[in-house]
Amino acid sequence: MIEERRDTGKQAAGPQGRVASDAWSPASPADPEQRPRRPIGSFTRYEDAERAVDRLSDLGFPVDRVAIIGQDLQTVEQVTGKMDYPRAAWRGALSGAVPGALIGWLFGIFSWVNPLIAGLLLAVYGLIIGAVIGAIVGIIIYALQGGRRDFASVVMMRPQRFEVVVDDDVADEAVRLLATGV
Repeated sequence: MIEERRDTGKQAAGPQGRVASDAWSPASPADPEQRPRRPIGSFTRYEDAERAVDRLSDLGFPVDRVAIIGQDLQTVEQVTGKMDYPRAAWRGALSGAVPGALIGWLFGIFSWVNPLIAGLLLAVYGLIIGAVIGAIVGIIIYALQGGRRDFASVVMMRPQRFEVVVDDDVADEAVRLLATGV
């Protein structure tokens, strides 16, 4: 049955009219051939999917033929606080300080006369200049937003479930190993 679906190349319509195809995932770097894969388990927590793969590994299964795929991604924006001019300046200063220090250090490290002192001194100068420029840019960007976004936040992607998929030709063995433990 699976062979027929793979040979015909038919795809089933999924939720909201999207087209769902056979399960796949990136192959091992040592094996560039992309093989069809079959899900053998679905978990709501990553730790549970990881535990299933670890169990397969403990039982001698070739885990280079297994992948954990995060499904149904959800964007979560966590608000971290109110944004105002001092906070915009502070965040901009932090954003500018690190690249400024790195650029200053790189310029100083290529100095032929006493490179250690020159590198450290230019790194400090770069940190200060980068922080000042970053603070100015942060304030300008906040002012240009015109009060439309008066809060700071962090955005993250979170899958709703994790599927463990295995190469189709060894999937039955993986299911048997997970079910019996032998």
